[in-house]
Amino acid sequence: MTALLERPVVATTPKAVRRQRRLTWIARHSIAIAVSIMFVAPVVYLLLLSLMTSDQALTSDYWPDTWHPENYVRVFQATPLPRYLLNTVVYAVCATAFMLLSSVPAAYALAKLRFRGRNVLFLVIICVMMLPPQVVTVPLYLMWARYGLTGTLWPLILPTLLGDAFSIFLLRQFLLTIPQDYLDAARVDGCGEWRTLLRVVLPMARPGIAAAGLFQFFYAWNDYYGPLLYTSENENAWTLSLGLASFHSVHHVDWNLVTAATVLAMAPIVIVFFFAQRAFVQGVTLTGVKG
Repeated sequence: MTALLERPVVATTPKAVRRQRRLTWIARHSIAIAVSIMFVAPVVYLLLLSLMTSDQALTSDYWPDTWHPENYVRVFQATPLPRYLLNTVVYAVCATAFMLLSSVPAAYALAKLRFRGRNVLFLVIICVMMLPPQVVTVPLYLMWARYGLTGTLWPLILPTLLGDAFSIFLLRQFLLTIPQDYLDAARVDGCGEWRTLLRVVLPMARPGIAAAGLFQFFYAWNDYYGPLLYTSENENAWTLSLGLASFHSVHHVDWNLVTAATVLAMAPIVIVFFFAQRAFVQGVTLTGVKG
């Protein structure tokens, strides 16, 4: 009896107070909630549409009368989706790796090294960013055709070994935020420029490198113009974007299958961004700290 009397009394929050707190939280985040709904609603509708029948997909219904997950199996039966996925992964991973291999040293030189013409070179890179890719399409295609590489993904992968203007700009802006004292200390200890880059700069620049890598990866994954230009003659080299467009032209009345194929093509990139979003956001927000 004494133990029961000595038990501490736990204060409970009245329902009215908890309700008021929830309403206050919703009011404070109302704009963020509205924007989130705007972005999530089309994706949810896409998922629901992919689970409908072909006849219901052509109506204005928002909810499936019957659920048909076998639509995803039919997509694999109707198109070589695994091959398109493999080609897309090869293109995106190789292009991202080659871009980082060439762009990181270039951005380091523009951000931390003092040499004549550095500002002019940086201005040229900014001008290259404004150049539409269609301007150089014909001469580049003729060059790759002369080397016999059309019909493959190599004309899209090999140019990334020469760097990417946007990635160099983004990485350069991030590297400017790294204090010069760290680099000077490494040089005093006997480190050369390459060792300083590898041992000091790269560990501190991981968010910026992750952001630049994700930008390139997303671009390569969603690229349609490049694969259409160089691989349209060889279906074995098609990527997801090109295969999805072909699938849509064949099954343009089967919107449930088209949306199911779209979900399958979209799922990997959503998963990648979900796991890398923290580094991506941090890298993008820090690139404008110092100009």
